[in-house]
Amino acid sequence: MAEDMTIDSYLAKGGVLSNPSNVPPRYRAELMKLMATFVDSELAGAAGFADIINDGPGIKERIAAARIVMEKTDHAGRVLRIMGEFGADTGRYVSHHPWTERLPRDADIGTTRVEHDMRLAVFNYPLDGWADAVMMNLLMGLAVTVQLDEFKAVSYQPLADAFRAIAPVEARHAELAEEGLVRLLEGDAQASLLASARYWWPRVAASFGSAESTRAESLKAMGLRRSSNAELLARWEAKAHDALDRLGLSRA
Repeated sequence: MAEDMTIDSYLAKGGVLSNPSNVPPRYRAELMKLMATFVDSELAGAAGFADIINDGPGIKERIAAARIVMEKTDHAGRVLRIMGEFGADTGRYVSHHPWTERLPRDADIGTTRVEHDMRLAVFNYPLDGWADAVMMNLLMGLAVTVQLDEFKAVSYQPLADAFRAIAPVEARHAELAEEGLVRLLEGDAQASLLASARYWWPRVAASFGSAESTRAESLKAMGLRRSSNAELLARWEAKAHDALDRLGLSRA
C-alpha cells in the first residue's frame, strides 16, 4: 500500500488485507459479521440436516447426507479459525449456541435474525421429513453457491482463500440434492416436493436481504461486496428456476 494512501482508499481501489493488525475497526466489525453469519449458518444447517440422516430411504442417500453434514461443519471450522485470529473464543463458540433450535414451521420472520446467534433466518425453520430436507438443500445450496461466488473475492485475503476452497464443495451439495430429488420423483413425491419448494422459496430468497438495503454500497467500498442484494437474488432465482425446470416441477 502506498504511503500516501489511506486504508479506505486502498480498499476502494481493490486492495487486499492479510493480517488482523492491518484491519481498521469498522472493517473488522463488518468482516466479523460476515464470518459469524457464515459460521453460524453452516453449523445450524449441519445440525438440522444431521437430525434427518436416518430418514434417508437408502444407504446412498444417508451417506450423501452424512457427507454434507461433515463438510458443512468443516467449512464452519475453517472460517471460525480465521475468526480466532481476531480474538474470537473458538472453543466456546461451537458449544455456546443452540444450533438445533428451530421455530415453528408456520413462523414467518422474514429476514429477522433471532437473538441467540447470527444464522440466516432460513436456518430457524424446521425440516419436515426427508423429501422436504432435500428440496431445502437444493434451493439453499444454490443460494450458497451464489453467495460464495460473491464472497470468494472479499478483500481479506485469508478469508477469500478459504471461501475459494469451500465453494466447489458447497456446489457439490446442491448437485447431490438435485440427484436426490431425481430419485424421489421416480416415486409419487411430486406433489409433496412442489409444496416444499413453495414453502422454502420465499425463506431462501429472504437470505439475500432487502432489495432496498443500502448497506451493500459501504461494503463495496471496503471490498467486502461487489453486488447488490437484488443482483444476488436475481442470480439465485435464475439458478433455482433452471433446477426446478430440469426436475419437471412447476416454478415456485
